[in-house]
Amino acid sequence: MAKRRFGPYTVDVSNEGKVLFPDAHITKGDLIDYYEAVADTMLGYLENRPLVLHRFPDGVKGEGFVQQRVSDYFPDWLDTLTVDRAEAGKGRVQHPLCNNLVSLIYLANQATIAFHRWLARGDRPDCPDLLVFDLDPSTRDFSRVVDAANKVIELIQAVGGTPYAMTTGSRGLHVVMPLRRDDGFDEVRGVAQRMAKWLADRYPERLTTEHRKRNRGDRIYLDVARNAYGQTLVSPYSVRAKAGGPVAMPLRLEELDDPELRPDGFSMEEAPHRLKQRGDAWKGMHRHAVSLATVRKAL
Repeated sequence: MAKRRFGPYTVDVSNEGKVLFPDAHITKGDLIDYYEAVADTMLGYLENRPLVLHRFPDGVKGEGFVQQRVSDYFPDWLDTLTVDRAEAGKGRVQHPLCNNLVSLIYLANQATIAFHRWLARGDRPDCPDLLVFDLDPSTRDFSRVVDAANKVIELIQAVGGTPYAMTTGSRGLHVVMPLRRDDGFDEVRGVAQRMAKWLADRYPERLTTEHRKRNRGDRIYLDVARNAYGQTLVSPYSVRAKAGGPVAMPLRLEELDDPELRPDGFSMEEAPHRLKQRGDAWKGMHRHAVSLATVRKAL
C-alpha cells in the first residue's frame, strides 16, 4: 500500500502499476489520476445515488464483475444506502454511494472502471429525476444513431422538456430529459414508452421499439427499459471497459452535427482538458426539470 494525497484526503492506494487497458497501457494509477481530475464535476452526477460498479481487478482482458452490494471489506466511512430490491419480496440491498473525492478514489483503487448510477436519488428512490432514451444501433453506421438522437431531441422539446445528449463510451448515445420528482418509475416508463412508440410510428424505416435484435433490421432501437426501479445508467465522465478506455461524455446539442463524433471518441486523456476548456455540457441540467404532467398533456 502507498499513501497518496488527494486534496484534503490521504488515501491508501495499491498496485498502481497494474495495467488495466493493455492496448493503451493504461494503469490503475492512471485510472485513479483520471477520476481525481474529473471529480469536481463527476461527483455531482454520483452523489446520493445508489451505484452499480463494474470492476476489473485483472484489467479489461480479465474476468470483470458487476457489484451492487457493499462488500464486507469496504470501509465504514464509505456512505451506503439500503433499498428494496426491484423484485417484490426479495429483500433489501445495501448499495455503495460515492459522495466525495475520497470515496471516488477508494472505489477506483478497487479497480472500478465504470460507475453506473440509478435514475433516482437516495432520498426518493422511487421517483426518478431523469427520463432516458438509450439509442442502440443495429449497424456500425453511427450517423443513424445521431439521426435518431435528433428526432428524440425534437420530440422532447415539443412536449416541453429540455433534452441532453451523451456519448456512452460504447456503441450508442443516451438522450435524457430531467424531470421533477413528482412521479414513480411506472408512470415515467409509461410516458417514455408512449414517446418511443410515437417516434417509431412516425419514422418506421429508421426507428423501432422492437427489443428482438433479429427483427430490427438496420433501425435504431429506442430502448426505454432503463426507466425502471433498480435500473442504472452509465454516469457522465465514467470510463468504460473498452479498448483504449473511452469515456461517457456529455455533449452540447450542436456537437451532434460534428461528422467526426463517435460514441467512443473521448479518451481519459482528453476529458479533463475538455472540462477545463469548455466546461460541463450538462451543468445545471436539473434547473430545467419538467413535470411529467406537462409532458403527458403535450402527448
